[in-house]
Amino acid sequence: MTDTVEGRPDPVDQLHRGLVHHIVNSLGWPRLRPLQEEAIAPLLDGSDAVLLAPTAGGKTEAACFPLLSRMEQQSWTGTSVLYVCPLKALLNNLLPRLETYTSWLGRTAALWHGDIPHTRRKRILRERPDVLLTTPESLEAMLVSANVDHRAFFSGVRAIVVDEVHAFAGDDRGWHLLAVLERLERVVGRPVQRVGLSATVGNPQELLTWLQGSGAGERTARVVAPHLGEKTLVLPPPGEIELDYVGSLTNAATVIAALHRGEKRLVFCESRRQVEKLGEMLRTKGVTTFLSHASLSVDERRRAEAAFTEARDCVIVSTSTLELGIDVGDLDRVIQIDAPATVASFLQRLGRTGRRPGSTRNCLFLAVDEAGLLSAAALLLLWSRGWVEPVVAPLEPRHIAAQQILALCLQEHRVGDQLWREWWGGLGPFSASAEPVVRHLIDEGYVDLDDGLMFIGPEAERRFGFRHFMDLTAVFTAAPEFTVLSGRTQIGTTDPALLTDEVVGPRRLLLAGRSWQVTYIDWSRRRCFVEPVEGGGRARWGGMGFARAASYELSRAARDVLLGATPPVSLTRRAEGALAQARDASAELVHPAGTVITRGGRDTNVRWWTWAGYRANATLAATLTSLADPLQRPTDAYVRLREDITPQEWKQAAAEGAEHLCLPAVDPRALTGLKFSAALPQRLAEATLASRLADLDGAAAALREPVTFTTYSVSDGG
Repeated sequence: MTDTVEGRPDPVDQLHRGLVHHIVNSLGWPRLRPLQEEAIAPLLDGSDAVLLAPTAGGKTEAACFPLLSRMEQQSWTGTSVLYVCPLKALLNNLLPRLETYTSWLGRTAALWHGDIPHTRRKRILRERPDVLLTTPESLEAMLVSANVDHRAFFSGVRAIVVDEVHAFAGDDRGWHLLAVLERLERVVGRPVQRVGLSATVGNPQELLTWLQGSGAGERTARVVAPHLGEKTLVLPPPGEIELDYVGSLTNAATVIAALHRGEKRLVFCESRRQVEKLGEMLRTKGVTTFLSHASLSVDERRRAEAAFTEARDCVIVSTSTLELGIDVGDLDRVIQIDAPATVASFLQRLGRTGRRPGSTRNCLFLAVDEAGLLSAAALLLLWSRGWVEPVVAPLEPRHIAAQQILALCLQEHRVGDQLWREWWGGLGPFSASAEPVVRHLIDEGYVDLDDGLMFIGPEAERRFGFRHFMDLTAVFTAAPEFTVLSGRTQIGTTDPALLTDEVVGPRRLLLAGRSWQVTYIDWSRRRCFVEPVEGGGRARWGGMGFARAASYELSRAARDVLLGATPPVSLTRRAEGALAQARDASAELVHPAGTVITRGGRDTNVRWWTWAGYRANATLAATLTSLADPLQRPTDAYVRLREDITPQEWKQAAAEGAEHLCLPAVDPRALTGLKFSAALPQRLAEATLASRLADLDGAAAALREPVTFTTYSVSDGG
């Protein structure tokens, strides 16, 4: 690895010689990939960075090889590198690789998360590893634990690698991660180099600025993404991306069972319930089937993933739990039921295939209804245009600010009521804007105040003190599900509604792709005991209703499809026929020059077909209160209006609305999905959720467009 590159010295020569020896001789690599080469200089210089590459693009090595070289060259001691992942399973998967790489230099790596036994944790505290793999929640648990001397343990930290950083940045776990990193830097007493690893995103520079936190603009930073110098998204060969319309989940199971026999297939579904139903159907058809989703026990998922890795002619059916970089072996094919919520998710899933030399990346979409077909076609159309969603941090994370203030009081025992802001270095949500949150915490007894010092109060003890405040370090509240056990074996968890609904005959559950009959329910300990039976089980889980809402861009792409645009992928004759029918049925609901308001037909509803997405439509319904039907639930495609609306009224209200957009109203019951909302004044909790339900830009864009009024007669059947 000493050749020159375009007349320049080989960047690999900057790595530690012992590391290069093993890259060549132990891994057998003739040279590094472009991303791995380009990451060497900025990471050795101590710059913050985001490394972008598709799934299986070598991002872990791109980060670790330079950091391990710095570790040796600068004689770092103690735990000097933290490697943070969003999933424990991903950490488990990465540990053997990092143990191997560190061992080449006589260094060590270790794993710390909620499943690690107490004895192993004590050893880690006693014999600090050079690289610690962990989650943000476990990192914070170490900061607040009475059993960890956090100042001593973290004193050597020099760098942190955040794997799947895009998965963090798009939700509240990202704000939690940034806040914990700011506190960690203050404990360490120096800036910590931040390196994010990400799949393709639409705004890599903004993602890097976000990752830098309070250091943005003060520390050098670089996006490393060699593939972005070429075409961002390279279309696979014709035929490798296929869209089919099968009409039902039962038909999807028939197609999966019949096609690609002898291959290893990964099927993605968009809900746990769908995973369970499809898994059961495939098993009844004699297909070797494994399941993976968040409500299955850790052991159940591990057994499925291990068996799938070793098998050949089989299927694993999963939610997004297998979307990230967990290795499930050499896949032949990815199959998608309907469509994922984002182009970025599709890219992650597509990247699970094509890793074997001579194979290509592929994905078969099976639409089970017309809505799924339209969603898939819209997503593929956006993808073919080279568009990927920008990763945007959720607005106004006041509930995370409340959690962080409580966690800081737990960590430091006593915090000055004028000094707490310094712990986050001026990071927006945790600076002066959190003052009303602090006042509320004090007023409600979550925090006590004595002689200018804040400390944990009785209300925080009551609400979050269970098991040494473990609940305080978790950003999300787990749904109040019941644990399902067969004997002593934990199968997973289920929605309590399945245990309380009126049923005729025995109560049966569907979990892990099998039916179970309930034999005993331990209500006080939230446990349910079952035994296996043949068929008849039901699956159900709760969730926030807007989680699957389509974005403005996806909804507009759906309109483009209805107007005749077709993604450049293979469509079966069934898909072509179903799309043609959908276009005929929707001909009066779409217009290339603007939006459409329809009146009449089979019902008396007046609908404004914005094709602006759920959040924009919810914003429009809240803004146009004089025109919108107050009893409606907005959809991705339309807003329901008053029956007696006139074009003149519309013109006036639309003009006024464009000047004064309103946030959607929030049902107070929805606040239960916002953890720590109880630690906020209700008005602030509702304002936080309302800001996240809104799409002001999409709503404004819809209001600016021309509107066509269409009136049907009853015979039109509209």
